[in-house]
Amino acid sequence: MADYKSIKYEQDGPVLLITLNQPEALNALTPDLEGELHTALEQGDRDKSVRSIIVTGEGRGFSSGYNISRNSEDEGDEPLDEEDAIDPRSKWNSSLRNPDMLLHVMQLSKPVIAAVDGWCIGGGFWFTLACDITIASDRAVFGQPEVRMISNTSVLFALLCGWKNAQRYALTGDHFDAQEALRMGVVNEVVPHENLMDHVRALAERLAKVPRESVRINKMVTTYAFEAMGLRNALNVNAFLSSMVRSTTDRDDVAHLEKAREEGGFRGFLEARDGPFVPEPFGPRSKPRE
Repeated sequence: MADYKSIKYEQDGPVLLITLNQPEALNALTPDLEGELHTALEQGDRDKSVRSIIVTGEGRGFSSGYNISRNSEDEGDEPLDEEDAIDPRSKWNSSLRNPDMLLHVMQLSKPVIAAVDGWCIGGGFWFTLACDITIASDRAVFGQPEVRMISNTSVLFALLCGWKNAQRYALTGDHFDAQEALRMGVVNEVVPHENLMDHVRALAERLAKVPRESVRINKMVTTYAFEAMGLRNALNVNAFLSSMVRSTTDRDDVAHLEKAREEGGFRGFLEARDGPFVPEPFGPRSKPRE
């Protein structure tokens, strides 16, 4: 058993529950947390006693995305690092990890259910797109606000939810609520938040009743069909374009964000980034903070 520090690994009968366990940072994705998550997924996949896997987040969110502040109380993405921005190799090496990590989830032999309550932002949102099934609570909030600070979306969004839907939210960074996520196909179901884990566990136990090889083969049918249609190539192009957008030196449009960070800290940065977009059509950003 691996010695996990950023996640919880708990098995109950045939169901494995993996919990992102950095609630003070809204389970922001760090290299350590991501590494442990994928190690745990691999461990569960190899364990013959595990028949289905649930991934959820501790506290107020599933995941706030890639971390930009160690003390973040809101959603995050990767830092704006001017020195790294002029070295495209560092961005390319980082971006190349995303296709492998997303496909790792999709290629597991065991079904993976994402149980989303609260924030599900940026890279956390991408992870749920790669899961076989996503169940959201009625207070779940999705989005990619990081595009407002020069960042990119995932091709999985357009592939799974439609080009028009993806463009609406990938080009604005607007948040969207659980019902809008259901309409687009981001999630399979929306349930009351107090019933989320019981509902997801019942589904995981239902999946565990299906013969192991039937589940494995049918996951391969859908996943490898997407790969045959060019999913791997699309994700590689996604990574290439991601490295380009993150390496841009034309940052005039976001210079005010770093000034806001210097003057008002991380919260000042978020207010400068997201304030001009209030009100939003969905989610907690639809009303100004009191």
